[in-house]
Amino acid sequence: MKVVKPSEVPAESANSPLFTGGPVTRQPIVTPEMSNNFNLGVVNFAPGARNKMHTHSSDQVLFVTEGHGIIATETEQQVIGVGDIVHIPAEEKHWHGATQHSSFSHIALTAKGSTTKQFED
Repeated sequence: MKVVKPSEVPAESANSPLFTGGPVTRQPIVTPEMSNNFNLGVVNFAPGARNKMHTHSSDQVLFVTEGHGIIATETEQQVIGVGDIVHIPAEEKHWHGATQHSSFSHIALTAKGSTTKQFED
């Protein structure tokens, strides 16, 4: 067993071609080396920052921990906030990130070995 306090995990830049609109950091909490089954990390978005449309090869679950964000698919968009939990089925095109006026953080859970495919907006 291992207890992890996210406040003690250093944030690292997550800025890559997947992200747009501002700085994004991540804090790896459960890494592939720690688990046979899943990955878990905190992702922090500055106001207006988000990722581009993408899919994952496994289901993804997001647990909102701070601020207000947006989760969108090709057909719908919803504002989400602290305490909300989002299930995204494998291969569903989606994006998520902060609203223009709020930072946003979530815990992201995917299966170990899950891959991400990016689409241009």
